[in-house]
Amino acid sequence: MGIGGGIFLLVVGAIMAFGVRDSFDAIDLTVIGYICMGAGVLALILAIVVNAQRNRTAHTATVEHRETGLPPEERRREL
Repeated sequence: MGIGGGIFLLVVGAIMAFGVRDSFDAIDLTVIGYICMGAGVLALILAIVVNAQRNRTAHTATVEHRETGLPPEERRREL
């Protein structure tokens, strides 16, 4: 989901919780808005933690070197 999804859930939840005044018989949009805002906060926290873990990884490079036994001048002639 990532940071963008968390921000999206926060915005949609805030609009539903504070901006919408419609009411249905079985659905309370204010509670659904608060649930979306909570899910957005959780998504933001998880995205930040995962991104912080990616920055702490170490990468190693493997370089292969082959000795031919020839001096450098003769190696250039072979190429």
